[in-house]
Amino acid sequence: MLVLDILKSIIYGIIEGITEWLPISSTGHLILLEGLIPFKTVNNSFFEMFEVVIQLGAIIAVIILFWSKLWPFKTKTSNESGITPYLKTETISLWAKVIIATLPSAIIGLPLDDFLDEHLYNQATVSITLILYGIFFILVELWNKKRTAKIENLADISYGTAALVGCFQALAMIPGTSRSGATILGAILIGLARPVAAEFSFFLAIPTMFGASLLKIVKYLAEGNGFAFGEIVILLVGMAVSFVVSIIAIKGLMAYVKKRDFSFFGYYRIVLGLIVLAVLLI
Repeated sequence: MLVLDILKSIIYGIIEGITEWLPISSTGHLILLEGLIPFKTVNNSFFEMFEVVIQLGAIIAVIILFWSKLWPFKTKTSNESGITPYLKTETISLWAKVIIATLPSAIIGLPLDDFLDEHLYNQATVSITLILYGIFFILVELWNKKRTAKIENLADISYGTAALVGCFQALAMIPGTSRSGATILGAILIGLARPVAAEFSFFLAIPTMFGASLLKIVKYLAEGNGFAFGEIVILLVGMAVSFVVSIIAIKGLMAYVKKRDFSFFGYYRIVLGLIVLAVLLI
């Protein structure tokens, strides 16, 4: 039975690694996937924690791919003092903006976490948000074709702009919305160039998803749960697969946004949402 659960975990990791970075909602896809191939040997508390903590593999992928932009420490060599460590001010500024952008989700999300889990984490909510935001994606891209981006570099993002992007990210607390989709399209609306919006969305995911994973683990343990050997294996396999797939997905998305818009993902969301809605109504 463990072998079967490991295979399922691999599938979940693949879906997480792809959908976490594409604007099509990883949480929504995992909820839909649960209806198709559920973990029958684990309890509901473990699965609720698993579908969030599996995202840590995806986050590690971002950290590795963008390490040079995220690591604030560097050294310089001079004839007088030899090797001298120093802080990269642009990286410190970037992290400050990321933290500011994380605050809206933290302030709104922490009090509502239990309510959202109980009332909105279902296939009906996912189908509706997939369709609504799919339409929104298409309309925004049609409108954006006539505009010129005002912010072409990460360094040009102001603290106020970062806070506004964070407000858009807060919309993604409703499953099916897509964290990356909400932040990227919100950033485009504000005036960020598409590649810059995508990168900032990736960086914003680091504290957001680390925080969400920590919250889920703490709640899981606080309820008196523990980790059996099989559950540890399932979790680690899912995280490892999501890490590998995320590497590919992030590189692919960065290449994609340099030449194309997000209209395709809008149509994909609408079609998938309508299919799920039709199945629920039959």
